[in-house]
Amino acid sequence: MSAETADPRKLSPETAAETAAPRWSTNGRAEMETIEIGGPDITASRIALGTWAMGGWMWGGSDVRSAFQTVQAAIDHGVNLIDTAPAYGFGLAEEIVGRALAPNGRRKRMLIATKCGLERHNNEMRRNASPSRIREECTESLKRLRTDHIDIYQLHWPDPAVPIEETAGALAKLLQEGKIRAIGVSNLDRAQTERFRAVVPVLTTQPPYNLFEREIEAELLPYAAQTELVLLAYGSLCRGLLSGRMTAATRFTGDDLRRVDPKFQQPRFDQYLNAVAELDQFARTHFGKSVLALAVRWILDRGPTIALWGARRPEQLAAIDTAMGWSLDEAAMHEIDRILDRTITTRVGPEFMAPPAAPADRAAA
Repeated sequence: MSAETADPRKLSPETAAETAAPRWSTNGRAEMETIEIGGPDITASRIALGTWAMGGWMWGGSDVRSAFQTVQAAIDHGVNLIDTAPAYGFGLAEEIVGRALAPNGRRKRMLIATKCGLERHNNEMRRNASPSRIREECTESLKRLRTDHIDIYQLHWPDPAVPIEETAGALAKLLQEGKIRAIGVSNLDRAQTERFRAVVPVLTTQPPYNLFEREIEAELLPYAAQTELVLLAYGSLCRGLLSGRMTAATRFTGDDLRRVDPKFQQPRFDQYLNAVAELDQFARTHFGKSVLALAVRWILDRGPTIALWGARRPEQLAAIDTAMGWSLDEAAMHEIDRILDRTITTRVGPEFMAPPAAPADRAAA
């Protein structure tokens, strides 16, 4: 955010919403809000481009040319942070990011966040956060990303077979060697994050977080605010559910993960669609915005957050500007909760996305 506005990392969600001050660019669009990650050396846009779908795997395939155009569209909208991982398309998403940022010095103007701690086994990913695996992954990611450093390197999932302290120590060495600039964690709870931070500085945490998946509000979100961890919320549009474009007739094919997501199975799917419809009506009536803009703004007004906006086609980013330059007050937050309580009677979380743990033979080693 601008120097004259309060630092959202040090405010409660309610106060952050009340004090957010819109800024406007010369072309009349609301400017992209920013947040410091550990200090001014890493200043990120509060919307980051998520690249899971670009990799194709679990999303019904990939269109590389469209992906390149999507990266350019994100840059045009003021996004300077791209989040990716080796698991996204088994390295394809990282390759796309690397190739897209290679021309015209783009890499120097952009921040790259990627991950480690998984390995491919046949056609799935399994957890492996051993120090040797992490070093191997870092080397491979640097090559695919066509860079000599990673701005934010995150443990993708905790590995029950490897003590957190060992994993943290491996990342600490990469930090000392200059291969990475900052360390983050993903899918770790508060206790696991505290153990990680006892070994090495951690600047970001990346959990699933959106209007429909709010498990982190009990512990991790307030912990992030207390410790000045920047929270990268993945699934901010709940795998497209909060885009406002889906209907009961929407179908998913191939290896699309939404075929196994309980939210997209009837009769629960109708509950979530009804919630989206009511949220959309509320947003349009009170703010002149769509449910998509409401969903992203809600995340930005919850604390020290960055919303990951997943996309694989440039038109999917067209509404980014509509999430900037306004805020939700306490009354709006309460009304949103009432809508959710009224429309969704059988809520489910994001647990289905967790990858398998280590094979028994490695866990016992």
